[in-house]
Amino acid sequence: MIPGVDKILEMVKADPFFQDIPKSVTLIAVRGVIEGLRKNITENAEPVDECLLTRISVLEKVRQNVSRLMALNLRRVVNATGIVIHTNLGRSLLPRDAVENIATIAQNYTNLEFDLEKGRRGSRYSAVEGLLCEISGAESAMVVNNNAGAVLLCLETLSRGKKAVVSRGELVEIGGSFRIPDVMRKSGAILKEVGTTNRTHFHDYEGAIESDTGLLLKVHQSNFCIVGFHKAVPLEDLVRLGSQYHIPVMEDLGSGTFVDFSRYGLVKEPTVQESVKAGADVVTFSGDKLLGGPQAGIIVGKKEFIDEIKKNPITRALRIDKLTLAALEMTLRHYRDPETAVQNIPTLRLLTLPFMQIEQKALALQKRLLAIDDPRLDVQLMDLASKAGGGSLPLLEIPSKCLGITIEGMTVNFIEKQLRFQLPPIIGRIESNRFILDLRTVREEEFPYIENAFTNLMNTTAR
Repeated sequence: MIPGVDKILEMVKADPFFQDIPKSVTLIAVRGVIEGLRKNITENAEPVDECLLTRISVLEKVRQNVSRLMALNLRRVVNATGIVIHTNLGRSLLPRDAVENIATIAQNYTNLEFDLEKGRRGSRYSAVEGLLCEISGAESAMVVNNNAGAVLLCLETLSRGKKAVVSRGELVEIGGSFRIPDVMRKSGAILKEVGTTNRTHFHDYEGAIESDTGLLLKVHQSNFCIVGFHKAVPLEDLVRLGSQYHIPVMEDLGSGTFVDFSRYGLVKEPTVQESVKAGADVVTFSGDKLLGGPQAGIIVGKKEFIDEIKKNPITRALRIDKLTLAALEMTLRHYRDPETAVQNIPTLRLLTLPFMQIEQKALALQKRLLAIDDPRLDVQLMDLASKAGGGSLPLLEIPSKCLGITIEGMTVNFIEKQLRFQLPPIIGRIESNRFILDLRTVREEEFPYIENAFTNLMNTTAR
């Protein structure tokens, strides 16, 4: 009873819906629907409703399948989770002028690797190296595609075939099960663990130094904290030790920042400037976390070491493209004035957003949702906490104003699932048996999307 492919394609030709759809997509959609119907018949013990096998019914399924195939895989979503640097949702939002610069650079030829003054081939690092040195106080700088790449490149350059000394309490695992020991192994560096998980002393590092020691490595515990009985060796002491034995000192800051967050009532996080001032030979950090820029791995430090790293052939495999450079340069320019940076870089603005402003947004959105005027919909104001996210500031809980939503006849899991299927998808969280919209990460221009999503949801069959 299932219509054949040829019969359905005949109907497709007469349907205006398919006029601008590529034939290859239509054929894939038709075959997918037919295969799905056959599978349902063979695997379902219950009798199949013959109405589902009519040409009209099958054609509607093909339309739905085509719509799914034509939809963009990478699409915008509304982040209502309260996690500012949400790794799964694309991490940091770029400043508006960075987005505009990407469009300009993407549509035109650029001086990516052309020295305008000398009229010959130049270095792509020149677009941001001066800014990075100006902001951080470092002698030299370069950028690769992400911080894991930056760490790998530095270790391979400075410690391949030699021991890299690192505290056991700093052998971190970042997202996606990437571990510092694994990165070190791939780089060719030989891991030399010192101290214990919770306490590492100066003499542990000094006692580990041998003739084949190539690097003293310090890794910032950006995605976890050890509390209680613990001790770590300050970077300044490691620098003094490295200088004494002529061994370079490297610090991986992970979610590096140029801003002292303690000035805004948040948890103190070591800044890149402090690491450079302490004398680290090489400092690595991310561009798309607390920095608030595009995905990038930034390396700053002493010129002699950065020059050596730049010459490493692996650098080419890890280099960033012109669009990333365009976004990073505009983001960095804001840091010339820290106060301006906090206002213009979305990540910094969201992290430091005053509670009163969040409360005003929550009240405004609550009013719009209640205006749907459905007695089943319950929308409560709640005082909950937001998170920095992105493996940053793990102990930080930022007070926030949220909307806790329940709908009579629907489970909270059903609500969460249905909102993920809206256009654009609304991504929130579940807490206290309510669906939570955290207004710290929701922008006012996104209110219509949320209102429309809940209007659609109220017309959905209750579950």
